[in-house]
Amino acid sequence: MHDTTRPGPDSAQVRLAPTMTLTAAQLRLKDEVLAFCRAHRGDEHALFIIEGDAGTGKSLLLNTLFTAIQHAARGDDAHDPLHGSQNRVLVNHPEMIKLYRNIAQSQPCLRKKDYERPTTFINQMAGTDRRADIVLVDEAHLLLTRSDPYNRFRQDNQLAEIIRHAHVVVIVFDARQVLKFKSLWDDATLARLVAGYPVVTRRLDQQFRMHANADVMAWIRALRDGWLRPLPAPQEFDFRIYDDAQAMYEAIRQRNAQYGMCRMLATYDYPYTLNGQDHFITEGRFHLRWDRAMPQARLPWAERPDTIDEVGSVYTIQGFDLNYAGVILGPSVTYDPAKDRIVIDPARYEDRAAFTGRDGVDNPPAVMERIILNSINVLMTRGVRGLYIYASDPRLRARLMTLWQARQEERTPQAAT
Repeated sequence: MHDTTRPGPDSAQVRLAPTMTLTAAQLRLKDEVLAFCRAHRGDEHALFIIEGDAGTGKSLLLNTLFTAIQHAARGDDAHDPLHGSQNRVLVNHPEMIKLYRNIAQSQPCLRKKDYERPTTFINQMAGTDRRADIVLVDEAHLLLTRSDPYNRFRQDNQLAEIIRHAHVVVIVFDARQVLKFKSLWDDATLARLVAGYPVVTRRLDQQFRMHANADVMAWIRALRDGWLRPLPAPQEFDFRIYDDAQAMYEAIRQRNAQYGMCRMLATYDYPYTLNGQDHFITEGRFHLRWDRAMPQARLPWAERPDTIDEVGSVYTIQGFDLNYAGVILGPSVTYDPAKDRIVIDPARYEDRAAFTGRDGVDNPPAVMERIILNSINVLMTRGVRGLYIYASDPRLRARLMTLWQARQEERTPQAAT
């Protein structure tokens, strides 16, 4: 039995633990950020930006960095510039908060209260002259860039407020994971927020999550820009196309019995309401409920054994690893055979909240398309060992199956020899 209530060797709690070994490049970057924090703790404001695609080790670097900061802050070396500093990690993702707080239990220098949602931190600091010394922000592409009273954020920009209430801010960011109009970023806005203060930007490029050859990542990158390429060559990373969602689910269940942490995921193209009721995704003979909202659960969604009987959304799985991901491309993801391109139909996207707050946005239809393609990028970059894909749209499904059959035909002569 691979799924248990305790974290296994493949769990995010283990993979993001600060005891994990960093690569030489990550270690150099960690040391650079630590030096930046030490140098600028007493400054008015300073910002360090770490960019990188999904799976490039941003969260591991951030948690290892924060552990080093807190070890210095709570340690015995009174001469360390970080000694006695007041620091926080913020992340606008309830499942990630669970993860970080679970990790904190195993580290003497960490506390559960070190980890907060951005809005909680901002509202605690508002109206005071207090400042945190160092604030690290994971998944900074989820920060709000406009007021959102429904979520108790009434200012204009969360990063601006975080900078206001901290001396040093370190963020990890991926523009290809922005999922809402109210989280849209542009370089000009960022430049205005930090004008006149020290700013350093670095990028992580090496893929750690997906144990796949470069052609797999190239295929996913092409798809997130709307293009369909020939499928990656057969390799250890298990990449498959299905024309039956139920068959894909049965394969995911088999992989889950072998490895654990294998789940079904889908684009937000099927109705879902937070009303305490179950809501289902139906594709032919496939019929499975959306992920249930369980904020009281100790483990994140990806690591709970019961979620093998659910379909995860982009909001459930962002930031997490799976061993195998079975991804359903829903009705908003269509196909133009004349151009051999993915065509996004925002009218079929059920996450209407993603499209609120579009006032002042140039070319809203193009941004809607980009948000949906970003969500596909997130879903397709979860699997460590494998990625399975099914498309709801009949024309897209047929085109993907054509690519799959072409790859199978290429493989057969090699197998015969």
